[in-house]
Amino acid sequence: MLNPLDFEFMVRALWGGLMAGALAPALGLFLYLRRLSLIADTLAHVAFMGVAIGLITNVFPVVIALISTVIAAASIEFLRSRRLLPGDAALAVFLYSSLAVAVIVIGFSDGFNADLFGYLFGSILTISDTDIWLLAGLAVITLGFVAVFFSELAQTSFHADLARTSGVRVDLINLGLAVLTGATITLSMRVVGVLLIGALIVIPVVAALRITTGLRQTIFVAMLMGMASSTGGLLIAFYTDMAPGGAVVMTAVGILIAATIWRLGATRKPQPQ
Repeated sequence: MLNPLDFEFMVRALWGGLMAGALAPALGLFLYLRRLSLIADTLAHVAFMGVAIGLITNVFPVVIALISTVIAAASIEFLRSRRLLPGDAALAVFLYSSLAVAVIVIGFSDGFNADLFGYLFGSILTISDTDIWLLAGLAVITLGFVAVFFSELAQTSFHADLARTSGVRVDLINLGLAVLTGATITLSMRVVGVLLIGALIVIPVVAALRITTGLRQTIFVAMLMGMASSTGGLLIAFYTDMAPGGAVVMTAVGILIAATIWRLGATRKPQPQ
């Protein structure tokens, strides 16, 4: 049987998967608690627009996608916090407008090509050493942000107005969360793909909430589940020649189903007399 560690591209993919799998749920928990899970899909479409623009202009697609998602994340948070648009409306505007721009740009470039498909659905062959180092740097920044501002993130997730009266800089915390989410989506899209990265942000969090209590424990378990989903899905893709993004997400869904079954079994146990 082939050993995936004998191939450099698989070693890079597994490292990338581990970091993406840890980063996405660490931020996803606070997005889920704020009912902002769909921001992941919105920023993913913005990232895809940036990739399309980068490919047609021969400028680094990841750089254009990163700039696009950071600007979009800041703009969404500004519109939402200033109540210029309801949160769901702001997400919808950016999602559909970025998708429309991407479709127009793709039309000018004579349709889809292999590079675009790689960004859409993930491609383990395209992960480079630069991607790994960028993900590592983002991991340090993101996990540091969550660790330092954990209390503020928790307060703003459950009751933003109460957190504001307690002196928490709610707007800055929300902006930091949105920008780091955009960066995570952009740098992780080669592992899972633009269309599926939102699942890696949300599904491990939902699974962890099935079996844990307390935010710190939930983040830790969700990160473990995210890493297991990424590495397990990439290994399945390697041995079955399956699309890596789909394999990663379906592995996450399998973990969610297992956690749900465990939860149902635990709640049905007879209580001691």
